[in-house]
Amino acid sequence: MPEQKIDINLNEEVAQGIYSNLAIISHSNTEFVLDFVSILPGMQKGNVRSRIIMTPQNAKRLLQALADNVTKFEQQSGVIEDNQQRGGEIPPIINGGGFA
Repeated sequence: MPEQKIDINLNEEVAQGIYSNLAIISHSNTEFVLDFVSILPGMQKGNVRSRIIMTPQNAKRLLQALADNVTKFEQQSGVIEDNQQRGGEIPPIINGGGFA
């Protein structure tokens, strides 16, 4: 199957990005919801900076793409240290979802 070309526009505001140090993931039968949160150390409250809603199929594609990119990054830059393995502070799971 030939590769499809997709024309994607990235405006200046979106290109600057939004910082997030916590992602809360929840799902239903038809959607995955990814809330990207910014929370300051020692604070009990954070702000959702962006919400992405995806189909289960696109969520799985995102998972695969992230795994592929993390593998490539670690091959070039070394293993990414996981703070959870060192006993890092983890916020509670909200509404039965997961977090990253």
